[in-house]
Amino acid sequence: MLDKTDWEILKLLQANCKTQYRDIGEQVHLTGQAVSNRIAKMEESGVIKGYSILLDDNALGKTITAYITVFMKTTDHTAFHTFLKNSESVTEACRISGEGCYLLKILACSQEELSCFLDAVLQYGNYRVNISIGKIK
Repeated sequence: MLDKTDWEILKLLQANCKTQYRDIGEQVHLTGQAVSNRIAKMEESGVIKGYSILLDDNALGKTITAYITVFMKTTDHTAFHTFLKNSESVTEACRISGEGCYLLKILACSQEELSCFLDAVLQYGNYRVNISIGKIK
């Protein structure tokens, strides 16, 4: 079980995972060593799965964000999963209930790149596309 201090540490790590343990300790009233021990326990228990960086997609030229609902016309979902895992444009892929079979989040540099991706999806099923016009959160 996580206590209040663990949750505070997690919040600080989410804001900046490069923060030194000593600095985190000052904010949660622990020593840097105590923070290190708590983080190690959360890593060992699987609460913390890893660390990552956030990229600015616009700065990388990925200016188009599309949400694609895929309606499968084949039962070969394994091949579709392989296609998704090998596609650099796909940043998220979820199997969903309700309308459609999958919901994909795509980042593309151009309409042409998005169009090529959509053409490739057609071998697995039909789709509906929603283009993001602005990120709120």
